[in-house]
Amino acid sequence: MDHATHGCVLLLDGTPDGRRGALPNPTAHAIAGAGPRQFLAAASADVVQLPAMAGPQSVLAYLQDAVRVPGPLLMWVTGHLMVPARRSTQPHLALRESTAATVRYTGLPWEWLTRALREHAGPTLLLVDAEADAHAWPHVAAAAHDGRLAGGVPVCGVVTPTPGKPSQESGPYTRSFLTALSVGHPAAGPTLDPAAIHHLALTRAALPEGYLALRSGTGGPVLANRAAPPPTAAPAPPVAAEPPPVAEVPAPPREEEDPLPRILAAAQAGRHNEAAAMAAAWEQQALRRHGPHSPEAGLWIEVRADLARLAGDHPRAAELWMSAASTRLAHGGPADAEALAALKRAHYCWQHSGDRAPLLAPALLALWERVPDSVEAAADVRARLQEAPPTVSR
Repeated sequence: MDHATHGCVLLLDGTPDGRRGALPNPTAHAIAGAGPRQFLAAASADVVQLPAMAGPQSVLAYLQDAVRVPGPLLMWVTGHLMVPARRSTQPHLALRESTAATVRYTGLPWEWLTRALREHAGPTLLLVDAEADAHAWPHVAAAAHDGRLAGGVPVCGVVTPTPGKPSQESGPYTRSFLTALSVGHPAAGPTLDPAAIHHLALTRAALPEGYLALRSGTGGPVLANRAAPPPTAAPAPPVAAEPPPVAEVPAPPREEEDPLPRILAAAQAGRHNEAAAMAAAWEQQALRRHGPHSPEAGLWIEVRADLARLAGDHPRAAELWMSAASTRLAHGGPADAEALAALKRAHYCWQHSGDRAPLLAPALLALWERVPDSVEAAADVRARLQEAPPTVSR
């Protein structure tokens, strides 16, 4: 990785007003909350988030600015792909005012997006986690199969059928991709292969039937590897020193296979106790090697939290996500994006915790009160406390 480079991360949310709810596009929120700057293989990066954009020309202007940055460019697109109702079969990314009748004029033609990205001189990667409705689906599928969705640009991602009701949770592909990026790989060097991360995300994610997998090109050195050790200079051998006895030479640590695919495969197959036991064992290893307050140990708390959610144990998942959020707030402060992402996940699991929710509410409220501009979230917790105050056993 060239540590002198400056890159750009562009987050484009293509969700029309008709699909927006109290929490518009949770997939876009998850990406923004994960601190996307840290995933770029560059010393520094601009992060530009484009939510609720109106007008394709405005989006195109941001695209053209982004491609002028010579370093790595990561573009993450979420939202809805649509096809005009008449006289066109070209996919468009829906924008704020788009409908099936108006998307030809109010949406962003997909070809505009790929054409702009082809003009970028540095490493480029287009990540897509989008939906397509029944009318658009055959045309989007044809464009995926004949290469028009890639458009000559390195791309990874999925397109899934639009559900009848907007989801309150981020897309499974994005969650798996972000988990893989967060963990990294100790043997991969300073950058990660997008194809490998894409394949890993597909194997981990519980995607709906009939999804389209998008994969083209390599993307170059775009994604940073958080697990890669920092470069160090090799020490010079001592002059005329005799080699130490064999018994005193520590064996080099064996490179372990990434355990997350096996753990998540067990969870998705319904073997939740097995998955939890494996994650707990790896957490103990991280604690021994790196200490209880290390990022490595913190990541395994988050993995265990997600495993608890997959097992349907939302109260336990909420507790673990709150623990992760508390640790991140202690280290990064109230403005830490990863702390906020963990706290949002804790809040989601708390909302699904049933009778246990009132018992967990005070701890969750205390965390939200440490975060600025969290009045709405804190009010949600207080309202639940007023509705069903926790009981105290004597």
